[in-house]
Amino acid sequence: MSHEPQAAGNAAEQELRDTLGTAIGTAQEHLLQNGGFLPFGITLSDDGELRIVLVTPNEPDEDGHLDAEQMLADVQELLKQGRNDYRAVAVAYDASLPEHGCDGITGAAEHRDGTVLAAIVPYHVTDDGFTFEPMEPDTHEPSVWVD
Repeated sequence: MSHEPQAAGNAAEQELRDTLGTAIGTAQEHLLQNGGFLPFGITLSDDGELRIVLVTPNEPDEDGHLDAEQMLADVQELLKQGRNDYRAVAVAYDASLPEHGCDGITGAAEHRDGTVLAAIVPYHVTDDGFTFEPMEPDTHEPSVWVD
């Protein structure tokens, strides 16, 4: 009896965890260093290298706000276009979490085998910077390896 499918599944799960962890960790670093972050992606290439994917925001609106939803859509489109070169991808973006009464880092990772892993990390602004609550599982629908 072969254990290869289970081993492949375990490898895919680890790749998802690594990719999602990199995305969430990068978002936390940007919050701590810059006070915020814009949507971005992380890719895991066939050679095992993790890379960040950034897009340039459009011009701010009349109130000076950037269109983060459009930026997230642009990141997801870039990931979808390059998906044949990746084993896994993740996106991270800042979201309002009304059920927590705060904002949070939202991260979602997809593997080319179809598995998905998502999490949120609620955070609070403090006098000293930010405090992060424990990571919680979240839901996510595939958006990269779909046609």
